[in-house]
Formats: sequence, C-alpha cells, structure tokens
Amino acid sequence: MTDPALISTPFTAASTADDVLQGLDLTGVRTIVTGGSSGIGIETARALTAAGAQVTLAVRNTTAGGTVADAIASSTGRARPQVAQLDLADTTTIARFVEAWRGPLHLLVNNAGVVTGGYERTREGWELQFATNHLGHFALATGLRSALALGASDRDGARIVSVSSTAHMRSGIDFDDLHFQRRSYDPQIAYAQSKTANSLFAVHATRLWAPDGIVANTVNPGGVATGLQRNFTPQQRQSLDAAEAAGLFTYKTIEQGAATSIVAAVFPAFAHSGGHYLDDAQEAYTVPNDADLAQHPHGVKEWALDPALAERLWTVSTELLHA
Repeated sequence: MTDPALISTPFTAASTADDVLQGLDLTGVRTIVTGGSSGIGIETARALTAAGAQVTLAVRNTTAGGTVADAIASSTGRARPQVAQLDLADTTTIARFVEAWRGPLHLLVNNAGVVTGGYERTREGWELQFATNHLGHFALATGLRSALALGASDRDGARIVSVSSTAHMRSGIDFDDLHFQRRSYDPQIAYAQSKTANSLFAVHATRLWAPDGIVANTVNPGGVATGLQRNFTPQQRQSLDAAEAAGLFTYKTIEQGAATSIVAAVFPAFAHSGGHYLDDAQEAYTVPNDADLAQHPHGVKEWALDPALAERLWTVSTELLHA
C-alpha cells in the first residue's frame, strides 16, 4: 500500500544500516544510543560509529557496554564509543546521566526496551514495561532538551529516534489504569501500551520542540531475534511463532533491523519533519484502531499518532515524574 503523501525512501525491508549510511560522513555528530550493549542497539551504535559519529552507549551494565565499545572500535577503526551507566527504570540514574552530559547532542536514539513475562513494578509502583520503555526515555529526552537544542543550533537540527514495535497495534493507552492496578495483567498488552507510548512521545515532542530545531520520529525495526525475547512467556512465544507461520512478518537480520532507526536518524526528509512512524525504512500508512493485525501486519494505528492522546500522555508522564 502506497500513499504519495507519505515520505518515501530508496530503502527497503532488506536494506541494512550500512546501506543507509553509505557515503555519509557523520563526523562531529554527537549521539546517544540507549540499550547500546545488546541486539539492535549494538548494530545501531556500530553503524553510526563507522560513519564517523561520536557515540555514547547508555547502558545498564557498563562492563558489557565496555566490551561492546571495544569491539566497535576494533571492527570500525574509529574512535571508541563512550560508555555511561543508565537504568531507564531508575529515575536516579537518569538524572545522573543528564547531569553529567556536557555540550550539544545531535541524535538521541531511544532504543532500549524490556519485555517481562509477569507483573513487575518499579519502586514508584509503576508497571515495569511502561516505566522502562516510555517513562524512562521520556525523562531522558526531556532532561536532555537543552543539549538537543544546542545540537540543533550548530548542525541544522537535532533528531530523536523512538524505537517502537508492531506490538503497538495490540493496545492504545489505558489512561484509567496505566499500571494495571485494577485490570488483570497481560504482559503482551502492557508491552503494546508502552510501544504506543513511544510513538505518541514522538508526536508531541515534535509539536513542542520543532521550533527549536528538534524533531522526533518513531520506528518499527521489524521482527528481529534479540535478547528482548528472553523473558517471553510460552504464550508470547506461541503468538510470535503463529504470526511468523501466518506470514505476518519475516525475521530480519540485526543489520536489517537497525536500518529503519538509521533512516530516521540520517535521511534528509526527516531532518525537520517529525511525528512520523516508519516501517521497513518507509513512513508507514495509517490503519484504523479496529483493524485486524492479521490483515494489517504493517502500518501504524491511529491511536499511536493521535495528537490529542499524545498531549494527554505528555501531561500524565510529566505529572508522574514530578509527583
């Protein structure tokens, strides 16, 4: 399905991160990649480093991050990425990371994510997937806004890449019960809600920050086998296997999975245009909220791009973090 109003690129589902970056020089582009010590985060950081970007791996485990940084430096022949501790479920480490950042920031890749098999909470009582995947990245981005504005002023714009998932199609935001205090806990719905939140963040961040030269876009990396699935319940694994068997998606390589993040990070059409959702390296078409996932394995649901919902989520998130 194509729509001439959507932003298109020359890349496809089969493109790799290196394909997107071919011929580009990102020297001087200061970048943060959250979750940069595993899965798609490693490849995103490696590809950006190979193109000359100055990358910081924001990771929970700095020992693992250091090992990845060494490997990236060795494989690319470029400067070793910096490594900084960041636990998106711990607001104290987020505040520490923000406080320690110095100078401009040109690219923030909100890549990290968590999947749980059961009900877990943070010390604030927040449901862990929503807290990590959305609230943690929200706190990080808002805390780094001045650095992004500084980056925008010296390099013709700054970008945020928000990594979501096809899973967002399973659920919008339940504002009456964000943390499953009343409804039965379903880890798949909790994850889906957090992935919808990732997209809504990009919508309202762009609305608020575009005048400062900062835009945010959301990406779906596609089906990639990573450590993110290590906590899947048997039901979650069965659901994924059934979707693959039905042809709803085809597994990508890590290199292909990182490509859409890189498109949002460097493709010229997204330099000053935000609030978009990208799938298979293209801006995705919108499908109705009641659309069946089996009929629409690609695209983005209306609830993930709704500006009123995005504004409401922004307000709620701000209130939660500053309560």
